[in-house]
Amino acid sequence: MHISAEDADMLGDFALLATTARGNERAMVNEILYLLKDELGDIEAQAAKTKIRGLIVAKTVLDPLEVIAKFRVILSERPYAFRYAIRIVPIQYVVATDLAEIKKVTEVLATKIGETQTFRVTVEKRFTELHSMDIIQAAAGDIKRSVDLHNPDLILQIEVLGAQTGISLIKPTDILAVVKEKML
Repeated sequence: MHISAEDADMLGDFALLATTARGNERAMVNEILYLLKDELGDIEAQAAKTKIRGLIVAKTVLDPLEVIAKFRVILSERPYAFRYAIRIVPIQYVVATDLAEIKKVTEVLATKIGETQTFRVTVEKRFTELHSMDIIQAAAGDIKRSVDLHNPDLILQIEVLGAQTGISLIKPTDILAVVKEKML
């Protein structure tokens, strides 16, 4: 089911965020729907353009981390199945773009960071007046774990899309960098 750009806000609980070249948003929506529905069997999958050029969101009943792992297998076996995707990021929680809301979710996710594990916060922000450092402070200010900016065990990924923010606690390998991986 294709959802128009005006209905993109309907995908408030999106599970995947995909980047594509500007102008390829509609093709990217079709590509991710094909991958989710035909390749992975999620007949309820939905995708939509956002008001941000080059960015689409998708909803799936499947676990977003498992989707990325399965996409990676498809990419290695049939790289031509990915014509428009540049990067696909799994999203575990979607909240209003509000520092208190972001803090609530990151406090829950922080409990999943092991005592010996390192982490970093990555913020990608679009259409917001919030400063990256304020977001990072709200998200990680109270996390009592070691930070490693260059080679972390886990990434607290914060994707701000205007009024909505997607948040995930993921391994660096959980982001599918399609273009880079095609070159390997």
